[in-house]
Amino acid sequence: MMNMGNDVMEMRIAPAMSITDKLNILAEAAKYDVSCSSSGSSRSGDGKGIGNTVASGLCHSFAADGRCISLLKILFTNECIYDCKYCMNRCSNDVPRASFTPDEVCELTMEFYRRNYIEGLFLSSGILYNPDYTMELICQTLYKLRTVHRFQGYIHVKAIPGADAALIQRAGFLADRMSVNLELPTAESLRKLAPNKHRKTILRPMKLIQNGIAQNRNELVLYDHAPHFCEAGQSTQMIIGATPESDYQVMTVAESLYQKFSLKRVYYSAFVNVNQDKDLPALPGGPPLLREHRLYQADWLLRFYDFTVEELLTEDRPNFNMMIDPKADWAVRHLEQFPVEINRADYRLLLRVPGIGVKSARRIVSARRFGRLNFEDLKKIGVVLKRALYFITCNGKMMYPTKIEENYIVRNLTYQNLASRKERNLFSPDGMQYEQLSLFSK
Repeated sequence: MMNMGNDVMEMRIAPAMSITDKLNILAEAAKYDVSCSSSGSSRSGDGKGIGNTVASGLCHSFAADGRCISLLKILFTNECIYDCKYCMNRCSNDVPRASFTPDEVCELTMEFYRRNYIEGLFLSSGILYNPDYTMELICQTLYKLRTVHRFQGYIHVKAIPGADAALIQRAGFLADRMSVNLELPTAESLRKLAPNKHRKTILRPMKLIQNGIAQNRNELVLYDHAPHFCEAGQSTQMIIGATPESDYQVMTVAESLYQKFSLKRVYYSAFVNVNQDKDLPALPGGPPLLREHRLYQADWLLRFYDFTVEELLTEDRPNFNMMIDPKADWAVRHLEQFPVEINRADYRLLLRVPGIGVKSARRIVSARRFGRLNFEDLKKIGVVLKRALYFITCNGKMMYPTKIEENYIVRNLTYQNLASRKERNLFSPDGMQYEQLSLFSK
């Protein structure tokens, strides 16, 4: 582990540049890192420091009460010894370079917090000199924030693959959440686009963090005042669309990460082509944002709806239908399980109905103890009937005369997606479907 004096380290990273200029460069350089959203931890201030942490969204996310709240999202440095082909900050790019000192990050965080601009800090970094040197600087920064400035707000920090295990552990006791970027879905893609990085080097700190969280959980049971280690858990990020993996491959990797490393979140970042390189896709249609959205929806199904990847996709059908959400895509391919009778179906089956979420499924189970439900009741409960109506019955009847046939349902759901902003009704009171005629209608 590096044991270099603080003054010497800061001299090596502090060129003649104002802190404002550094902020402009390093905040811009951090925008492609998406692996942060909500804190996931709660900690009240003890009256001796500044700030607290609430279990609500950060980084321009939305809290449960509707508030939009944010954090300071910066790189410690955009200097990097690696030459990843997809990265703006790769060593071969001719871009303005800058590095903060620990004191500068502390100053920015405290001044932004006092002005109520932020509620926490997200700190990532390029690799300056080597992983240990960079991780040591990050640990110094967190230590000063917590002890010198007594900052008790939320901190999310990136662990640097290849850094000494002791440095990873130090950071874990100072941060609320840590993350290690997986970068690309497969080891083969990593070798092609990030030849300086290795899958084992990336997974090693993930395991260290997981073990630290588990050990700390046991310590907290025995000792109430034991220090917390990564109370909000860990997350990771994958770049989607830079390499040819299918949705099935991507989701299989995500499912494995959840199971093996107990991750809180896997983030999917649509590839943005910022470099000219023959090994990168051209993307004439721009970043695959719709695909990113579908992967997030599928990820939600894995974490909260008791789905598995094998249910959602197969090797024969490896990609989601971009026109409908993954839950509806699953439902239309398993019509033998529908329609579901709302007044009899168990909770797990209700969760599988498009248009019924976790909250509405719980409300249905609770409400039907007091009487039989009808479609008007479902609307009040929060069920999205324009999606659910193809898959449910109330008291043995469907909402409208509807065919239980895949192509028919997909056509209607696709039309709804295209017309949703105008809130058009697909059915008349008699259940017949109509659409606006155009000059080109046949």
